[in-house]
Amino acid sequence: MSSDRPLAALPLVAIAVPVLNEEHYIADCLASLLTQGDGYRLEVLVLDGGSTDRTREIVAGIQLRHPEVRLLHNPARLQSAAVNQAAREASPEARILLRADAHAWYPPGFVTRVCQCLEARTGPSAGATSVVVPMKTEGHAGMQRAIALAQNSKLGNGGSAHRAGGVSGWVDHGHHAAFNRDFFRSIGGYDEAFTHNEDAELDHRAHLAGGKVWMCREAPVTYYPRKDLPSLARQYMKHGAGRARTLMKHGLRPRPRQMAPVAALLGCAGAVLLAPFWPPFLFIPLAYALLCLGWGAAQAAKARDLSLLPVGLAVMTMHLAWGFGFLRGAWRHRRDRMPPQPQRPTA
Repeated sequence: MSSDRPLAALPLVAIAVPVLNEEHYIADCLASLLTQGDGYRLEVLVLDGGSTDRTREIVAGIQLRHPEVRLLHNPARLQSAAVNQAAREASPEARILLRADAHAWYPPGFVTRVCQCLEARTGPSAGATSVVVPMKTEGHAGMQRAIALAQNSKLGNGGSAHRAGGVSGWVDHGHHAAFNRDFFRSIGGYDEAFTHNEDAELDHRAHLAGGKVWMCREAPVTYYPRKDLPSLARQYMKHGAGRARTLMKHGLRPRPRQMAPVAALLGCAGAVLLAPFWPPFLFIPLAYALLCLGWGAAQAAKARDLSLLPVGLAVMTMHLAWGFGFLRGAWRHRRDRMPPQPQRPTA
């Protein structure tokens, strides 16, 4: 997808890459972006939130060979703040802002596909203010492969639009790829109070402001997940809390697939608490565990790969951690919004 136009005549795209301790992934991520061979000039802004590993050193080395890479400090540390900072500090010439994940790999032609969808004046995607893409999760070995399988499955992800198959079209939300930079800034960018789920919250505000989100199925990205269950649990607790914050901020009703993990958590926890009074309640968590573990064993048998046996544990971790995070996030949001109680006068 290379262009015959002189380099200086090509349109400029600003790419925001938020990072924090990404020494194992950042080099491959940037290599996949810098070797696109697309019909665009790139300005790659790597926004570091205070890495304590070799991330900054690796990026500095890449800068020596690729002057289009800029390493910036992100004092707020959050991804939402990093992308907002890129939207402010990128070259004024860049009309498109592309968000890239350090844990991801971007296939050749990715930039061209998403930018052409965003810039289309005619055709199905005309009028889009942002473009989202499917996300395929892959693991290198061991538990990471099991976690990847869990995240790619409907049992694990509930049928999220950006993880399911299908055709391109208009959607409410997806994995963020490219934005009309002016529109992104006009609605205030990401809400920096959000550590997670800032993308879904932004998409809701975009729709309210007349924006349109196009799913470009032809430009999938590869994502590398967490490598162990504790870090997966921490990630999904934050995801659940972020979703609760989005719903409560805008007074939205959760979808059934979003409440399924909450129901699983409450059902299992309630059954364990009530079991001393009536032991058959324990069949509820037992049935849930057998469903997830049995499904995981079936997937491992189908793939003839014993390393995938923990996929059921990964699914349970995702469900229960997301549900716990959702409930805790809802409680904290409600607590923070409660007006202060008047103090009684002291005698």
